[in-house]
Amino acid sequence: MSNPKRTQTLNEFIDEQYGALGTPKRDAFEAGYKAFEIGHLIQQARLKKGMTQEELAARCGTNKGYISKIENNAKEARISTLQRIVGDGLGGKLELSIIL
Repeated sequence: MSNPKRTQTLNEFIDEQYGALGTPKRDAFEAGYKAFEIGHLIQQARLKKGMTQEELAARCGTNKGYISKIENNAKEARISTLQRIVGDGLGGKLELSIIL
């Protein structure tokens, strides 16, 4: 038996749950997602390099707990800190963009 309800796209689901872009609830969701995305990207880069959180922390002058908090979206990091983690710790380059 087929389900008469059409499957939603991810964007349609987010619009339904959090409202349209530019609304306070949606803006809060988007900000939280960006923080999650940054932590996930750092974690994936660290794992790709075969490093532990402790090793990454030592390379960029912080501690394992701080790296863990960033990776798990429990702590927001300053751009200068992210630059140190990506540059000194991972040997990469942090790129930012502004979309208007």
